[in-house]
Amino acid sequence: MTSARIETTGTRRVPRNLTLQIVLGLLVIYFLIPFWWVIVNSSKSSAGLFGGGSALWFSDDIDYVGNFISLFTYSGGIYARWLLNSALYAFVGGLGATVLAVFAGYGFAKFTFIGRRASFSILLGAVMVPTTALVIPTFILFSQWGITNTIWAVILPTLLNPFGVYLMHVYARDSVPDELLDAARVDGAGELRTFLQVSLPLMRPAIVTVLLLSVVSSWNNYFLPLAMLVDNRLFPVTVGIGLWQSTASTYGAAGTNLWSIIILGSLVSIIPLIIAFLSLQRYWRGGLTVGALK
Repeated sequence: MTSARIETTGTRRVPRNLTLQIVLGLLVIYFLIPFWWVIVNSSKSSAGLFGGGSALWFSDDIDYVGNFISLFTYSGGIYARWLLNSALYAFVGGLGATVLAVFAGYGFAKFTFIGRRASFSILLGAVMVPTTALVIPTFILFSQWGITNTIWAVILPTLLNPFGVYLMHVYARDSVPDELLDAARVDGAGELRTFLQVSLPLMRPAIVTVLLLSVVSSWNNYFLPLAMLVDNRLFPVTVGIGLWQSTASTYGAAGTNLWSIIILGSLVSIIPLIIAFLSLQRYWRGGLTVGALK
């Protein structure tokens, strides 16, 4: 009996949580390698990039400042304009998509109207349609309206977010009790006041989630502005960096000096998204904790 116990103890399995931690650690390393690559190579000159050194470690000539200056002075400093364009598209498009998703999702969840089931079925179908599949029909429609090569050709399509509407519908249905709304109405509050003062605070985690998803989607949008815009002064940073990349690839050795600022521009372009996520995560995390305690 004693020897059997010793044997069992000696062959004890690795705890499951330790295995999960190892797997998660490997996944973290896997996802951080590209980010680390961008940080390292954005510090290199063209000689350091193509000099045969390690792609995952710094070279002897670290020059963040020089590359940063080159990035914002190249071609008349158009990169700064691209950043501002991306900020405009992401702010207006993301905020507008969030507002529409909140109203539509709340309406589907808490009101009964004619055609509600059919409209929601169409919404679910729209979730399954890739946004890239709608770019060409949208371009044809906007060209007939005469608004291609304008900021509205990029902003208007991003206002429609079927997944955001579906997410708000699910969250409003489960997190906003009907009894609470009835109590507010009995106390004399109108529908708008009930929505703003009762429902909206309870929906905060979903609102922040939809806002983050909409802003990230608008900021990373590439195919839509590529199809809609001709004037490079209206390009977002994604299309602008793609333009530089095609230029560097076309000119071969003559375009090697451009790769350093392309990599640094890619790094700079994700910093606003990191700031947005870090700024909003406390509202997101706090709201999810409140929801878990209900």
